[in-house]
Amino acid sequence: MALPKGLSAVLVRSPSDTVILSSFRTPICRSYRGQLKDAYPEELLSVVLRATLDANPNLPPESINDVAVGVVLSELGGSKAARMALNHVGFPNSTSLYTVNRACSSSLQSMATISAQIRSEMIGVGIAAGMESMTRNYGSKAIPVDLWPELKKSEVKDARDCIMPMGLTSENVARRYKVGRKEQDEFAVESHRRAARAQDQGSFDQEIVPVHTRFQEIDKQGNKVGDEKQIEVRKDDGIRTNATLEALAKLKPAFKEDGGSTAGNSSQVSDGAAATLLMRRSTAAELGLTSSILGKFVAATTVGCAPDEMGIGPALAIPKLLGQLDIEAKDVDRWEINEAFASQAIYCVRELGLEKEWEQGKVNPDGGAIALGHPLGATGARMTATLMHGLGRSGGEVGVVSMCIGTGMGMAGLFVRE
Repeated sequence: MALPKGLSAVLVRSPSDTVILSSFRTPICRSYRGQLKDAYPEELLSVVLRATLDANPNLPPESINDVAVGVVLSELGGSKAARMALNHVGFPNSTSLYTVNRACSSSLQSMATISAQIRSEMIGVGIAAGMESMTRNYGSKAIPVDLWPELKKSEVKDARDCIMPMGLTSENVARRYKVGRKEQDEFAVESHRRAARAQDQGSFDQEIVPVHTRFQEIDKQGNKVGDEKQIEVRKDDGIRTNATLEALAKLKPAFKEDGGSTAGNSSQVSDGAAATLLMRRSTAAELGLTSSILGKFVAATTVGCAPDEMGIGPALAIPKLLGQLDIEAKDVDRWEINEAFASQAIYCVRELGLEKEWEQGKVNPDGGAIALGHPLGATGARMTATLMHGLGRSGGEVGVVSMCIGTGMGMAGLFVRE
C-alpha cells in the first residue's frame, strides 16, 4: 500500500489506517538500585499487556491476533517468557506472539511490523510491545561473548566497530561534530528539569501503569538490608530533580580519559516495559471502538550509518521519513528523539535544524532518556506512549519518534493524534 503524500494526506482518516487505541508503559526505573531491579522483564510485560485488556473492555481478547515484543537482552530472545506472560494475564491461545530485536529501536520496529501486518490484512488487531530488565541481563554490556573470532580481527573496520562500546561512539560524535562537554552537561540538566516538571505536573500519569512487585534493599557492597518487601511502583525513579550544571561538571568521563561523555550526560541503564494496541480503522468501527481511537501510526523507516558513530542515526532517518511522506519539519508538532547520549542528541537536533524547536519545548518537552532512562527493547514503545499522550495534552497532531541504534542505524516513525 502506497504511503500518503503531503500533510493533508497524512491527516486524512481512511478505513485502512492503522489506529492506536491505547498506549501504556510501566515506570522506567534505574537498573541495579531502582525500584524495579528485582522484577523480571516478562513480569513487566505482563503488567502492560493486562493493562491493555483492562483499558479496552469492549475488545474481546480473542480478537487480538498477534503481539510483537521488542527485547534485546533476554535469554532465548525473550520469546518463551513473553508468550508465557501473554497467557498468564488472560490472552487466549489463538493470540500469537513473536519477539523483535533491532537493538534500541526494537519496540518501534515491533510497531512498524504489526502495522505492516495490519495493512497487508494478515491481521486486524495487534499489540506492539517492548520489555527489558537491564538489571538482570546487561552483564556483557550488550556485547556478544561467544563471537566468531574472524569478526573480531576482520580487515573491515566497520565490522570490528559493530562491537565498539557505545560510549566510545558517543565520544566519536562529540569529537567529529564539535559537541563540547559543557553543552552536553547543559543538555542533560535540561532533560532532568523537563522530566521533573512533567512528573510534578502529573504529565506521565495517563501513560504509566503501576507495577506491584518485590524489592530487596541492598547496601553498596550488594549485601541485603532487611527483609524483602512488596511494593507498588508508580513513578520513574531516575529523574534527578536537583540536577545542576555544577554537579554534572564534577563527574569524570566514563569512557575515555579526555572525553566528554559521563554517567550524568548519558542515558540511564534501566528496567521497564510498554505496549500499544493497534488495529485497522475499519476493524475499530466494526467493533464499535471508534470513540476509543487516540490516533494512528503512519509510517516508519530505517537507515544505516557507520557503526563507530551510530548516534547520528536520527539525523539520517528523520529526513528520509519526512521525504517519503512529502512533509516538512515545520509540519511536526512534537519530536521524541532518544537521548542515548547528550553528544549525539545535540548533534541530531543541530543537523535537523531543530534548535529553535528544542528551545520552544517541541523536542523532548518532558525530558528524554538521560532523565527517564533507556530500557533498550522497551524504549520505542515508551517514547510512543509519551508522544501520544503528550500530543493529547498539547492539542498537537503530528509527532515523530526517532532513535539511534547500536551497530550503526537510525529509525524514525511518524504518528498522528486525533
